Amino acid sequence: MSSDLRKSQINVAAIQQACSSDKAASLATTEKLVREAVASGANLVILQELHATLYFCQTEETSVFELAEPIPGPTSKRLSDLARELGIVLVGSIFERRMNGVYHNTAVVFEKDGSLAGLYRKMHIPDDPGFYEKFYFTPGDAQFNDGRSGFTPIDTSVGRLGVLVCWDQWYPEAARLMALAGAEILIYPTAIGWDVTDDPDEQARQLDAWVTVQRGHAVANNLPVVAPNRVGTEPDPSGHSDGIRFWGNSFICGPQGELLARGDDSSECILAVTLDRNRSESVRRIWPYLRDRRIDAYGDILKRVRD
Repeated sequence: MSSDLRKSQINVAAIQQACSSDKAASLATTEKLVREAVASGANLVILQELHATLYFCQTEETSVFELAEPIPGPTSKRLSDLARELGIVLVGSIFERRMNGVYHNTAVVFEKDGSLAGLYRKMHIPDDPGFYEKFYFTPGDAQFNDGRSGFTPIDTSVGRLGVLVCWDQWYPEAARLMALAGAEILIYPTAIGWDVTDDPDEQARQLDAWVTVQRGHAVANNLPVVAPNRVGTEPDPSGHSDGIRFWGNSFICGPQGELLARGDDSSECILAVTLDRNRSESVRRIWPYLRDRRIDAYGDILKRVRD
């Protein structure tokens, strides 16, 4: 195999895990699964959203802000050290304390030497029953201080990563902006699940919509998508609901939306595939969606509603 071909290939692993109220225990599970993924050949490992804690957004409680950490901080250091030890690019997730009163849901990307390659602060913040994220998270800045868009891919030794987070996965605009900036993979660390009282048909529709919309982003942008999600039922601390059953079903698909690996709805697992970054170029020569975009006709997309 030529060195050029080796460089085009990325051995990707997505980690699907259950989480604990004990941050140390959750991170220990994460580390164990990362080590297993690397032992199997992964050089890019992607963790789910807020993997160090339970999903605390089921309620609005000011004491939860004590879980937030600065970057750098204890969790980011642990992830950095792990990336450096194992020689991998590692995508993690942190409840970030940026300053007093400003907190973010932040994806962090560490290089093989443990350095911070970049971060992405979740842009779309939901506020739904059981997912009260607006109470905790400030949206990411539309522009960084240096003028870059908030939707800017992160350059790493394994490629240019279009890192987004969970609720972002429902917005084609976010995926397209990452693609237009040269992202080679779309990545969606996720924490999503069912209200346990929903009937089975509704649960099936929700899960199918979640998978379908992200496969659509892969197709529309000719890019592979990696979406790790958590598993396990986490109780509502307030007792007002029966909690959330996180539906797992983490998956990796190719640039035509083809499913390459998929987890189940209950087990911790490692999804591992080899992606060829050159394949997007090949697909785009046949399906040139970006060439045929009518950018002169899309001005109204910037309006909230076309009244």
